[in-house]
Amino acid sequence: MGCYTLYRAEPICLENKLGHLKIHLSDIKSATHNFSETYTIASWNGDYTLYRAELHCFDKQNLLYQKGKYEGEHLKGQSTVLLKRYPSGHDLYGEEVFFREIEMLTLVKHPNIVNLLGFCVEDSEMVLVTENISNGYLVDYLGNVNHMRVLTWEKRLKICIDVAHALNYLHHEMEDQKIIINRDITSYSIGLDENLGAKIVDFWFSVFLPPNQEDEALYLRWIGRNQYIDPEYKKTNKLKRESDVYSFGVVLFEILCGGKAFDPIYMKENVKGLGPVARQSFCMGTLEDMIDPILKEEIRENNFVLTRGPNKDSLHTFMKIAYQCVAETQDQRPTMKVVVKELEKALSFQLNSEVKSDYVEEKSHASIIETQVVELSNELNNMNMTCESENFKIHNKENMLHDQTNDPAEPDCFLSR
Repeated sequence: MGCYTLYRAEPICLENKLGHLKIHLSDIKSATHNFSETYTIASWNGDYTLYRAELHCFDKQNLLYQKGKYEGEHLKGQSTVLLKRYPSGHDLYGEEVFFREIEMLTLVKHPNIVNLLGFCVEDSEMVLVTENISNGYLVDYLGNVNHMRVLTWEKRLKICIDVAHALNYLHHEMEDQKIIINRDITSYSIGLDENLGAKIVDFWFSVFLPPNQEDEALYLRWIGRNQYIDPEYKKTNKLKRESDVYSFGVVLFEILCGGKAFDPIYMKENVKGLGPVARQSFCMGTLEDMIDPILKEEIRENNFVLTRGPNKDSLHTFMKIAYQCVAETQDQRPTMKVVVKELEKALSFQLNSEVKSDYVEEKSHASIIETQVVELSNELNNMNMTCESENFKIHNKENMLHDQTNDPAEPDCFLSR
């Protein structure tokens, strides 16, 4: 199996090629009040800092987009955007990584991948400008009871399916037979939009797999967050698309269990975190004990179901594919095409069970109403019978009184002689 050199565009050439996406640093500083903490929404371990701001230098609705390339100048306007500020002078996250992410984001076009709107390279600053992710990042939800309660099982499945579609696109469906391995699929790199739709937002570690080499591997020093890294890749530096599959499997277990992969509760059991712990638990038949307790809740108010837990078939389908994703070796893992199919099957089981449940509830509700109608009808009948009986008695009394007033034995004082 060969060792391939990464395809890489020279930063200067790329910067010139994408000049229409350049944004002045002065505009960014003005929008963020010189990178004020007021506009900061996240800062993770010195990796980068995220800001949300109204950027007045362009209007993303006016960017002309054709055949995978942006054309035209930024038109004056205003839009809420995210600004990803690379750390200054960092050995790992330097200019090469910055321009690699720009290159990747200009090539990928998928509804579940964040849109690049612009970038800034001035002085010592490197900033990416992307569409707004209004509901934050998946990692913000994990471990937070109030936030996780918003994510019903159905919503969690849809988030997983969104990310799976994006990965399948990168691995199998890009134009010109391009293949991208993301290398950084974690709960940090998954954003949620206003409808809780999921988008992959980070591409700084991404690499191209050479064309027509689908079954080959890149030999490349591993990088990323320990608890999400493919163990075979970490051990041998052999990178394949199945390395993304492993990382995604860890995210699936995070969503199932409601906690981060590096939560101390998992790290105590295995220093590699949630992936190996969940895999072992699945083999022992105890994985259901690890499920987020919120998913097991069923809240009722006035006899109406507000949230439902997972359907058994849906849950087992999900657990099985998640387990397969985190297999120890790359060859044992499924492709993203298979993962998408199984996750959609899990969602189908869930939706069908909810329809049946709604039917049963409606039927039960209808039965209750029918019973109440019968009871009310019987009660009215009883009331009518009682009324008829009372009316009969009253009518008899009236007749008796009438007979008494017309008694012939009583003399008529006014009878003429």
